[in-house]
Amino acid sequence: MISHTAEYALRSVVFLGSHVGQPMTTQRIAAVTGVPVGYLSKVLQSLGKARVVDAQRGLRGGYVLARPIEELTLLDVINAVDPIRRLAAVPSGGSEEDGPLAALHRRLDEGIERVESLLRDTTIEQLVNGGGSSASDGPLSLFAVRDLGASASASADGVWANRDGTSD
Repeated sequence: MISHTAEYALRSVVFLGSHVGQPMTTQRIAAVTGVPVGYLSKVLQSLGKARVVDAQRGLRGGYVLARPIEELTLLDVINAVDPIRRLAAVPSGGSEEDGPLAALHRRLDEGIERVESLLRDTTIEQLVNGGGSSASDGPLSLFAVRDLGASASASADGVWANRDGTSD
């Protein structure tokens, strides 16, 4: 549903949100979140342009969040790097406004709207302070990072595994 870029941005922002006011280097963020360093640099640049993170130069420099974690939502982060696209109309060639293709498109767009709503209503603070509203937050569990004591982590090939080695 979301791109690797958006997921990497979310991992990075959640990590930074757990260390408010403490500049973190790209290497440190990459090591903790499992995001490749080269790719992370590009993600952090995009987040900087969108004013989600600030870069602090100098000996003790690094990245910090530019906005308070209680105001920054998952949707803000995703939209900064790879906005979610809504379905506007039946694809070209589909001329039936009330036909099965239109019904399919409406249903898919309803699903996207629900996901957007969940992401809009979830702040970085909620994830840092307990992971959301319940233990079964589903997609939100993907954004936990090892530094926060997550119950899952990603392997090099992107497969998520629980602490006991099983995968969902």
